[in-house]
Amino acid sequence: MEERFDKHQLAGLDARERGFSRPVLFVQVGEGYRAILRYETILRETDPHSSQDDALRWLIHLLHSDGYRQLRTQMSFRNGVYLGSQEAWVEYPDPVSAPEPLGFIARILNWFRIRTTHESS
Repeated sequence: MEERFDKHQLAGLDARERGFSRPVLFVQVGEGYRAILRYETILRETDPHSSQDDALRWLIHLLHSDGYRQLRTQMSFRNGVYLGSQEAWVEYPDPVSAPEPLGFIARILNWFRIRTTHESS
């Protein structure tokens, strides 16, 4: 029996800021789906999710937490049917990182910066 899963091409920058493009595969686990990415020596798998789309979103979340950036996907197979490059790329915004706390020198320099009239009180 032929398996009818989606397949996406995932592209972006890895944690070392190198460009990559790899397929994301799906496997059925019980009633759910697991997304799988193989990249160099890394194998990233999600826990089972209720849909392939949910598993893909969770994979993107995991990769973002690993330092991957500028991620985007393009569906190349839908239910086992080849789509080529007909589908549009879907971009996933990078998570907003918290600003780094000012270091000691930056805080001292901040004391001496020129203030505008609405800042001084």
